[in-house]
Amino acid sequence: MAEYYAKSNDSLSFELTHNDKLTGKITYKSWFNFNAVIELADHQSYQIEPKGFWGTTIELKDNEKVLLKFRMNWNGEIIVQTYFDGIKESFVCKHRGIFKDSFVLTDKVGMELLVMKPQFKWNLLNYEYQISTCGDFEQYPNKEILLLTSLHCANYYMSMMVVV
Repeated sequence: MAEYYAKSNDSLSFELTHNDKLTGKITYKSWFNFNAVIELADHQSYQIEPKGFWGTTIELKDNEKVLLKFRMNWNGEIIVQTYFDGIKESFVCKHRGIFKDSFVLTDKVGMELLVMKPQFKWNLLNYEYQISTCGDFEQYPNKEILLLTSLHCANYYMSMMVVV
């Protein structure tokens, strides 16, 4: 089990740290815009872009290669599909609770891989997240990308709930 912390300094970017060491960063182009850039600690960067006319599917790309897609389904869950190393895997990111909010990422059999707890910072008017992962998640080869994508999913979910 590991603990991560996502902190926003300017409401357009989040830095993800583990043991006070930078894991990666997600930077949005503007408010309520789903376009973003993920940069890992090793300086690899990936683009997140809405796809299609309505922009309901979001893709994570390494240049033009799609590595991951996600979309919200009819019951508010976000279905995440990865294509790392040519292998397709599916995950579900869902909101849990009302007063003690959290977001959970599960694998295809429903095992919880990570739990994100948002904390609203009134002085900054944005969220920070405490993220706990399980041991199986820590063995995942692309965990940093999946962590930052899960953070994007949580932000996506919250912005969609503001619109609705």
